[in-house]
Amino acid sequence: MNNLFDIQQFQQFDNLELIAREVVEGFITGLHRSPFHGFSVEFAEHRQYNQGESTKHIDWKLFARSDRLYVKQYEEETNLRCQLVIDTSSSMLFPFNSGKEKRMNKLAFSVYCSAALIYLMRKQRDAVGLSLFSDFIEFHSENRLSSVHAELLYGKLAGLLSAGKDDLNKTTNTVSALHQIAEQVHKRSFVVIFSDMLDEHADDELFSALQHLRYNKHEVILFHVTDHKQERELDFVNRPYRFVDLETGQHLRFSPGELKKRYREAVKAYFEELKIKCGQYQIDLVEADIHQNFSEVLMQFLLKRKRLF
Repeated sequence: MNNLFDIQQFQQFDNLELIAREVVEGFITGLHRSPFHGFSVEFAEHRQYNQGESTKHIDWKLFARSDRLYVKQYEEETNLRCQLVIDTSSSMLFPFNSGKEKRMNKLAFSVYCSAALIYLMRKQRDAVGLSLFSDFIEFHSENRLSSVHAELLYGKLAGLLSAGKDDLNKTTNTVSALHQIAEQVHKRSFVVIFSDMLDEHADDELFSALQHLRYNKHEVILFHVTDHKQERELDFVNRPYRFVDLETGQHLRFSPGELKKRYREAVKAYFEELKIKCGQYQIDLVEADIHQNFSEVLMQFLLKRKRLF
């Protein structure tokens, strides 16, 4: 259960953790059948007792059942500290759902991917935190492993799925947000960013903010979330449209065919520069098309995680 169409079937349910579990378990099943079956995606919540260490945390109930000594692992014994960072500005609501039809937009895609990563990380004994930002930091939590903390994060993510007209005209200040997160997140964390990187400050200041994350010894993977067909290719029927900026409300009327070539060139140039800068700062940049399934995001996460150990 790891593709977009499966997720749309689950949208009738409110339990984001259930959806995340189905995505991850389906992904793991597919992983075991693929050439990547060597990945270790099952981490026990106990480790074997080492002779000579304290017996304080031995799980005696498990010993009674298995006749083997295991030690309970606690939050401070996590393998990795990971911070999920999601851009919640209005541009992430594209394609905008103005009626009853529930289409996958960039924010929902980011939410489902993040929920799946939370579930996957908890299976791997990784502590996870969450940061949400638009033109300011809307929510920020520390990295923790507990089930209570996970429920809090799922709740925050679920709330983003109900975003609608009241959430329009939220601008982006990626620069300020990334600078704050670089300082607030525990040193040497794994920072996973979901953003469409559409920001009027998208110049050297933005690249400076990305560099700040690396300067503070964070490992970074940036999932550039787009509706590739419409935002990158401007793939519309060649007739007059009214295009509205979801953040500012400004609008333009034109036929896509008139500007398609210049638009594609401009978009390609900007994101080529982003790719080059990320390469210079050793930041993994991954194109995340909302019309593709979630397995690519999970796979890229595991590949990055594997390189960190």
